[in-house]
Amino acid sequence: MTQRPLLFLDVDGTLLPYGGACRPGSWDRWQEQSNPQLAKLVPGHGPRLLALPCDLVWATAWMHDANEVIAPLLGLPELPVADLPDAPDEDRAGALHWKTRTLVEIAAGRPFAWVDDEIGDLDRAWVTAHHRGHALLHRVDSATGLTDADFTTLAGWLAHPLP
Repeated sequence: MTQRPLLFLDVDGTLLPYGGACRPGSWDRWQEQSNPQLAKLVPGHGPRLLALPCDLVWATAWMHDANEVIAPLLGLPELPVADLPDAPDEDRAGALHWKTRTLVEIAAGRPFAWVDDEIGDLDRAWVTAHHRGHALLHRVDSATGLTDADFTTLAGWLAHPLP
């Protein structure tokens, strides 16, 4: 039996658009249900994500807090959480994204899509060179988050995830 593709899902900038928002003073406050930015989540994204022919996995610095805070607001069930390394305090220009290696390890050759607002050409090249399965690294505009066009791209790729 063939396994369904994975869809690694980021939160900040992807499901939760920044749109000029600044994070509150601490990460803990950002990940609380009282965060006023959570009003920017689109509840309709939950059913749309569940309708995609894939297995959803959180791939976010929110880690398990995504199941506690984000999932209920989108009507998502508890999802598996990618065991990511700690996010760096600052992203280094010209460096591989801090999630890339781990997501390829977790996929273990299985087709996957990764939806994030921080994917770059270096990540795409690295995945092409190190992942033996098919992969879609889809960058989302952090100001708007997921759009209809992004869902169309994902649905099209997931319908035919093999080369």
